[in-house]
Order: sequence, then structure tokens, then C-alpha cells
Amino acid sequence: MIDDNELDTLLSQLTLEEKALLCSGKDFWRLQGIERLNLPSIMVTDGPHGMRKQPDGADHMGLQNSVPATCFPTASALAATWNRDLLQRVGVALGEETRAESVSVLLGPGVNIKRHPLGGRNFEYFSEDPFLAGQIATAWVQGLQSQGVGASLKHFAVNNHEFGRMTVDAIVDERTLREIYLPAFETTVKQAQPWTIMCAYNKLNGTYLAEHPQMLTDILRTEWGFDGLVVTDWGANNNRVDGIRAGQHLDMPNNGRVNTDKIIAAINDGSLTLADLDRSVREVLKLILRARTANEDAHPRQANLEEHHTLAIEAAEQGAVLLKNDDNRLPLKNSGRVLVLGALANQTRYQGSGSSQINPYRLVQPLDALKQEAPDIDWVYQEGYRLKGDLTHQHKLNALAEAERADAIVLFAGLTPEYESEGFDRKHLQLPRQQRDLIEALLPHADKLVLVLQNGAPIVIPHVDKIPAIFEAYLGGQAGGQAIARLLLGKANPSGKLAETFPAEQADVASDRWFPGTLRQSQYREGIWVGYRYHDTAGVPPLFPFGHGLSYSRFDYQDLQIEGDDLRNDGVIAVSMTVINSGDRDGHETVQLYVGQAHPSVPRPKKELRQFEKVFLKAGESCVIRFVLSARDFSFWDVQTGQWRVETDDYTLSVAASVEDIRLQQSIAVVTDHERREPDETLTAYYNPDPEQFSESAFAALLGHKVPAPVPTRPFHVNSTIGEVQHRWLGRRLKRTLMEELGGTMGDLPEENRLMMEAMIDDLPLRNRSLLSLGAVSEKTVHRLVHALNHHWLKALTGAKAPSK
Repeated sequence: MIDDNELDTLLSQLTLEEKALLCSGKDFWRLQGIERLNLPSIMVTDGPHGMRKQPDGADHMGLQNSVPATCFPTASALAATWNRDLLQRVGVALGEETRAESVSVLLGPGVNIKRHPLGGRNFEYFSEDPFLAGQIATAWVQGLQSQGVGASLKHFAVNNHEFGRMTVDAIVDERTLREIYLPAFETTVKQAQPWTIMCAYNKLNGTYLAEHPQMLTDILRTEWGFDGLVVTDWGANNNRVDGIRAGQHLDMPNNGRVNTDKIIAAINDGSLTLADLDRSVREVLKLILRARTANEDAHPRQANLEEHHTLAIEAAEQGAVLLKNDDNRLPLKNSGRVLVLGALANQTRYQGSGSSQINPYRLVQPLDALKQEAPDIDWVYQEGYRLKGDLTHQHKLNALAEAERADAIVLFAGLTPEYESEGFDRKHLQLPRQQRDLIEALLPHADKLVLVLQNGAPIVIPHVDKIPAIFEAYLGGQAGGQAIARLLLGKANPSGKLAETFPAEQADVASDRWFPGTLRQSQYREGIWVGYRYHDTAGVPPLFPFGHGLSYSRFDYQDLQIEGDDLRNDGVIAVSMTVINSGDRDGHETVQLYVGQAHPSVPRPKKELRQFEKVFLKAGESCVIRFVLSARDFSFWDVQTGQWRVETDDYTLSVAASVEDIRLQQSIAVVTDHERREPDETLTAYYNPDPEQFSESAFAALLGHKVPAPVPTRPFHVNSTIGEVQHRWLGRRLKRTLMEELGGTMGDLPEENRLMMEAMIDDLPLRNRSLLSLGAVSEKTVHRLVHALNHHWLKALTGAKAPSK
């Protein structure tokens, strides 16, 4: 705990200049320090599946080679473990490595909901389900912060796609916000108290998240009791003074005094109170003192990277999902001739592209791991397709000839960084063309085919009905190659479960018609119908359902017991059952508990995940699992009262191996303080969800007001993007200038990062031109630029203030 008296003393000793400086970064990765007061300049680094520290402290965009670190599986794979204990141990390991590099805050985890599988950054997020995301994130944060390293829960909030992420206005109704997009943040804040929260770039219902008082103060601090610092995503500030008033404390990165001078001017002219500024400074001081205290304690300074590699193997094993295993095609026999096909077997895709990119201290290719784990097998490798360029016809013939001779075929397929990355969204759910063609060519040998997928988010699998065995390995980190080898060979038993729905086709996603929206507005017309909530309720069959994942063992469920039915006066309902490993292999099983209301007065899903537990059972062993449900687990957000409401009604409790694989089920009559209301006739379109019925008028009824018009593209303003002004000569010149300024960085980047950087520059608001130059390009110059783009030459000459929207 930080002493309030010490904070008060430090505040009283700071000058106005020092206070304003503390509210912005010192450079790209470090906070300001005050040497005369023994306040160190602490460092933060990117995460979240590894520690990415720049060796010289920073480069302009933070994408150059970083110090070697353990690259754990990305968030989509970690969530598929459904294992709180494992995630806590991963957090501890990340904390040890981060601390060993004298870094105080690791920027993660990301808990944004996977609204649509095409989201370019979905590999960095846990789930489509807020309960699962919150539980996994809580364990991660608790592990990390146990090592004296702070977490930065991000991106707060409703930051669900990459296109236009710095300017888009997410239009979301209150109930959807509370039930889908906020609970993962709420759970993590209440149960783990992350040191920091990172606010997102985008707007929410007309207001930038960096200056949103309802989100940053009313909900985050007053309702949830958050006791940490709010930091902007890098360059997310729109209006610095409004941000401070709203409850945003730290502006990153360094802005060359642009925002520092604004703070001082606002204090001097009375538009910002000293009390508001002190509130922000106090949180910055608190973070610095937390970090300083952690640096002085007895935590070890060395990280055991070999132990962490072993942990990374375990995480990748438990995060891989066995989607199909017809006729027990897997595990592979430890003999015979096995053809390994696919460039990804020898050039593994183990992490996503963008700011989370880790420099792994060790990397094992799947092909090498297979040969090492099973030397008695006659392994044959053929490229099959290329990651860049086309394979020659002769190479294709060679691959098919080997397929004819092989006893088994293991095909590695997946998405390359050009297909999924931070900075842009995916265009479709398909595999690359060469990979689809190869699968088509292998159909005559499909009976001996095993497909291993390396991708960060769902795909549509061609000829899925003809392929007997499929592993979704996700982006498994530096040890993913070893993990998949052990799983294929039966040295590890699959236990991963999907934390997201795999749709049969893109059009089956409820939000598809409005995703990602326009550069200026994204309408969340689907409301609560995200992922399995839609598929399960509307009867739209997925390719693979939420929670699905097979094992080499078999698990039986029996003896469902329910105790209690009265939720009044903080009452609870206890649910227990017995799980038996009736197979011949030791293994893990994840027991999932879903709750559904029989006669809801508002549109509600058929069932929603409310508890889960992953257990390890030896062959023949059994155990009793017990869950306790509170009123919140049966409730919905009541927009009439602005509170959680649970109604007296019948509820179905489903104990399941996936949202579709119900093993035990029972309905109970639950007693509460609230009787069921009559259904709301204005929301008819949402009771039996059908996206074709989500019209503008239906969405307006959901919002409770008229759907707002998006900010117009013309005339240009300081929040117009570089991409929006490309049809003007001056706009094209500006983009070239920015590319040239980044030339040293861009020239050293691989192609996938260059694609990301170009997409990010296109989405960059003109207001960020001044910040990128660290003040060398003044705000007045930016305003002149805006007027010139609008052909308002007199205003451009005088430097009149340009509009901000």
C-alpha cells in the first residue's frame, strides 16, 4: 500500500511545471521522473504474451528487435486452455522476465471481446465471452503483479476492430455495453486491481474514450473501485485538458511539451482546476512509488528462461484444440512413413504481427520437434505451398507423389502475417489460396490426412467433412512446435477448448453486415448477439461451437445436484456434479456451466457461460466439482433502473463439455425480489435474433434514441485521417513525409510490419502530426494544413484554429 501522507507531501513539493510534465511520458517507453524528489523515471514495455523491451530504450514506433524473452502462446491460445492456474503461472513468468529487465509495467492483457472473427487483432484478445475473458485475465494479472510488475488492462473499451481504430465512433446500446463489452474489465478490476488501465483510441457513443467521464470515472472508479492509473494508448489523446477532467492521468508517449504546455495554460486561464490536475498527478506518483517499492524488495532479479520454455510447452499443449478425430486417427503410430506437408511446418507461425511481437530467445520448428520426439518414424517433408511466391509445378507433383506413398500425412496450414495483424482487419475467413488448392489436391488421400492449423482467429476450413483429424494449434509461441509434436504423437493429451465460435461461413456472424463499419462509425446493431449467444439462440449451426475440444480420453458426467433456489438477501445456488475419466489415458476435462432463463422479459440468450473448472483426472479417476452461483449469474442489465436485475422465473442449468454438448441439465424455479415484466414490444426484432431484422429503427429502439449520424468526411478537420486526405496533393505529400520520417525504422522492418505501419499511418488523425514530431511541427501548422486541405487559403495563412470533430 502506498502511504497517502507521502503522496500529499510529494504533491505539495511539486511545481506546476513538474506536475504538468509528470502527466506525459519522458520518451516512447519511460515516464517522467523528478530527480530532486527521488522519483525515478520508470519504464513500461509492450506485452502481452512476452516482454518486448527495446535494447536502447526505444525506437520511433517500437517495432525494432527487442531483447530476447520467452514468447508464450498468444491470448487466443491461452484462453483455449481454460486454465486459471496455468494463466497465473504464465503471469508469474512474465513478471520475472519483466522485472529482470528493470521494467515496471507490462502493457497487457487485452480483454476486448471478439465481436467478429475478422478482427485483425483477435489473436491478442481472449474470447467472445466476457466471463471467460475476465477469469483468464484476472489470473494473468494476479500472477504478473505478484512479481512487483504492474499490468495494463486494455483497451478500455469497445475496441473491437482495427479499421479506423483511432477515430471510429462505436455506437452501442447500454445493455450490450454492460453485458458484453465491460464485464471482462469489471471482473479483472475487482478481483486483481491492475496497476494501470489503458484507454482505447476510439470513441464510444460520441466521446473519445481518452476523455470519457462516464467510463473513466463513473464506472471505472466509482462503481468498480479501480485504484490505479489510466494511461492512454500511444497517441490516443484528443483533448488533453478534457482527458484530465474525465479521469485520464497519463498521456503516452512523450509529446515534446505539446500537451504539457496545454495543461499549464489551462490552469492559468482557469479552464482546468488544480484539484483536477492534482488528481492525475497523484495517480502518476502512486504508480512511480509502487514501482520504486517493488524495486527495493526482495524479488529475484534473474529469470530462468529454460523453466519458462518448459512452461511455454505446457501452455501451448493445453491451448491447442483437437477439433476432429474421426476413427481415432490420432495419435500417430510410432512407426511407418509420415509425410509432413506445408511451409509452416518449417517456418512456423507462432505469434501475431504488430506491437506485441516478441523476440523469442528460443524457437522450435514443428518439423524438427517431430523428428526429435519420434526418431523411429520415417519422416518425409515436402513444402507443398510457399508463404511468398508460388510453388513450381514439379514441387507440387513431388508433394502429391509422396502423399501416395505415405502411411499418414500431416499438413500444416494457417494464416501468415499478411492476413492477420494489428493495424488492419482480415478481409475474409479463408485460408490462403495455395493452401486451399493443396487441400483440394490431397482429397484422394484424405483418409490419412491430419490438418494442423496455425492462426490467431477462426477460419473456414475447406472440405472439413472429409478431413478425419484437425488440430487448431493457434499461435503457440516459441514452444508451439514441441507442443504440437507431443500432441500428435500422444505424449500429451489434448485438452484445449475453443474460447470462440468457428462459424460455418462469414455471413453467419450476427455482426457481419455492420463490421467493421465506416471510418467514422461502427453500429453495433447486433446488440448482445455475439458469438455463441447468437448461434445457439438463433439455431445457426457453427463449424465448431464455443467450448468444443476433444481428448484422447473420454469423460462422463453424472449425479447433478442443485442446492437452493432463493436469491433474495444475498442467497446463492450451489451446483455439483461428478466427472469420471472413463478412458485409458490421464487427461484434463473442462466442465462448463451455462444458465438460461425460461421466459425473459428482455431479449436474452438461450444460455450463457457462468462458471467453469478444468480438472486433471487419471484414467478411471473421478472427482466432484462444485459451483456456487449468485444473483449476478442469473441477471441482466436493466436499462430502466441502471442496475443488474434478476427476475423470479424458471432457469435451466446446463453442465456441458461445450455450449452444444450438454451432459447434465435441470430446470429450477428461482425466487428473487423482482417479478417478471411483460416483454418489450419495441424490441421484437431482438427476441428471436435475425440480423435481417436489425433495421435502423430496431436499433434506435435498442439504443433508446435516434441512431446518430456519423461525423461527415468534409470539410476536413484535425481528426481527419491521413487516408481520408489522400486524394489531395497535400495529403499525399504528408503521407510521403511521414513514411520518410519513419524511413530508418520502416526500412529495417519485415514486410508484414511494413503493411501494418502503412495501415496505421492511413488511420492516423492529422492532430497526431504534431505529437509524432515531438512538437517540431506545431499545432498551428497542423491547423494551417487542415485549412489548406479545405482550400481555405486565408485561414491557412493566418493560422486560424481548425475544427475538431
